[in-house]
Amino acid sequence: RSREIKPVVLWRPGTDRPEILAIGSSTGGPQALFNVLSHVKDKVRVPIVVTQHMPATFTTILAEHIARSSGVVAAEGQDGEPVERDRIYVAPGDYHMTVAEENGRRVIRLLQTPPENFCRPSVDPMLRSLVQLYGRRILTVILTGMGQDGLNGCQEVVDAGGTVVAQDEATSVVWGMPGAVAMAGLCSAVLPIDQIGPHLLKTAVSAAA
Repeated sequence: RSREIKPVVLWRPGTDRPEILAIGSSTGGPQALFNVLSHVKDKVRVPIVVTQHMPATFTTILAEHIARSSGVVAAEGQDGEPVERDRIYVAPGDYHMTVAEENGRRVIRLLQTPPENFCRPSVDPMLRSLVQLYGRRILTVILTGMGQDGLNGCQEVVDAGGTVVAQDEATSVVWGMPGAVAMAGLCSAVLPIDQIGPHLLKTAVSAAA
């Protein structure tokens, strides 16, 4: 018996070229991340920040796998390190990963403020911090995961003029997080996992060089 697919209302994408790509995921997320990020290789020239719900130590291994599957330098974010192009920063387990501006430079900040949406790391604090610095120049992707972490952050991204893309229900292990943003009408596209990577390249991320 197939599940009833509810209609999703799409929102217009942002008009500015993205300066950062932010990805949130949870249950089933690692395989989805490998799929999406395998498309970026040398084509995506903006920093990529990833919050995947995972305990410490597992996020170290996740970053290593992402580096292998994407061909891009990937590691857990380190507190105070500069945010640079051609790099993937993975939120370390038990820390919210945010971006701040200090002395004219954008740097990673790791916070142990309380969990949000029962999670630390959580997608919402990451997105909130990005909206402060990048405004409409944010491209956000919400992949498979339980709950609705990322919903409030995506609302802020859209309010600022940025763009949100979500994984579709059919290819998600759990359509909680992507379903929440899709059903809230915040997405410019809701796509099967195999189409998200190519879509990101088309959305001018590659042109941000």
